[in-house]
Amino acid sequence: MACLIALSAAFKASRSFVTLGRVRNCPQLQHPRFACLQNRHICSFSNSSSFRIRAVKSPFIGYSQSCRRPEQFHNARLSTTSQTLPPASKPPDYRPPRAGLISSLPASWIPYAELARLDKPAGTYYLFFPCLFSTLMAASYTHAPPLAVLETCALFFTGALIMRGAGCTINDLWDRNLDPYVARTRLRPLARQALTPFRALTFTGFQLLAGLGLLLQFPTPCLYYGIPSLILVATYPLAKRITHYPQFVLGLAFSWGAFMGFPALGVDLMSDQTASKGVMALYASCVSWTVLYDMIYAHMDIKDDAKVGIKSIALRHEKETKAVLSGLAVAQTTLLFAAGALLNANPLFLIGTSVSTAATLGLMIWKVRLKHVSSCWWWFKYGAWFTGGGVSLGLLAEYIFQRDGNARQMEVPPSAWRELIYGHRPQLSS
Repeated sequence: MACLIALSAAFKASRSFVTLGRVRNCPQLQHPRFACLQNRHICSFSNSSSFRIRAVKSPFIGYSQSCRRPEQFHNARLSTTSQTLPPASKPPDYRPPRAGLISSLPASWIPYAELARLDKPAGTYYLFFPCLFSTLMAASYTHAPPLAVLETCALFFTGALIMRGAGCTINDLWDRNLDPYVARTRLRPLARQALTPFRALTFTGFQLLAGLGLLLQFPTPCLYYGIPSLILVATYPLAKRITHYPQFVLGLAFSWGAFMGFPALGVDLMSDQTASKGVMALYASCVSWTVLYDMIYAHMDIKDDAKVGIKSIALRHEKETKAVLSGLAVAQTTLLFAAGALLNANPLFLIGTSVSTAATLGLMIWKVRLKHVSSCWWWFKYGAWFTGGGVSLGLLAEYIFQRDGNARQMEVPPSAWRELIYGHRPQLSS
């Protein structure tokens, strides 16, 4: 509830805030009425001696309030007349989906489904994979029964679906005044005004309540690990306005599931130093992976982001993108290997995870064409399965190996697993 109140206050403030921003290097006056677009403002020259700035509603922070031509223009005056920037090109007419899951929904439900990105599940998979990695590692560590592992994974996937949708709704609320000017986002429900901000905020409340209800299905310690992630989810859209590295904030949020698998299967990370070190290495590996794939994703909007003032790591390192991607791939592979080593994994982990990670990421970095939107989208969409699938298969092989090797030593009746999840590790019998 506190999170919703804070979001509501922020959106009300951004709705009434008028940014004045920077206007620099205005061109020579060539016509009695000349307009130049710079930093999302319109400098409107009404006569030969003065002009006015028509401010645009925006969530950006302003810097200066006037633009003068020192020699000819005087008496610059500000005008807060409401005027929006024209899109770079006319958007195509919106067409309701005719295929896929949401095409069968009632027409009034489709904007909410699009707001939650049910038609684009790639982000859900990226949010789910850190949870899956952590669960499979914890399963090998605790020798959990397959049914408990399967149930935990199913809960995590449902949670990823809900919370990814909530994160997208929060992001669209923040960006509702910017999305109309970006080609890829101009037809989103808030951008095309299919929904009002109030309805979207109400929808966010239901999403967060559903997420909380699902979180309550896990052991109580998971609450303490899960709730802080909401802060990162809510602040990511703000990071795009103040830093060129918002992908790191997104990585901190999307990789949070790396903390959740171990407490979900009964491991107390506060007291088990071995597990906590392995989890921290896994978390750092997932953060590197998130920054990597989202840097490729950001290249799809790089031109529009530069026009409207959105910051990203792709803009900051446009000329050396593949070098940065290569460094992130090395970091992810190394940290993933370290996580397995800290948790005493066997060689199957090395072969199935570290090698497959390096191979799939190397192939993606080599093949992706960063100047082509379709190529960036293809590798973002399917890269989740190439890299995430390889890591998951390696961890699954590790779990099967560990379980088969300890099946005769482990004797834990099914009724004892609830007690195990809430407190202690299973005892080995000779």
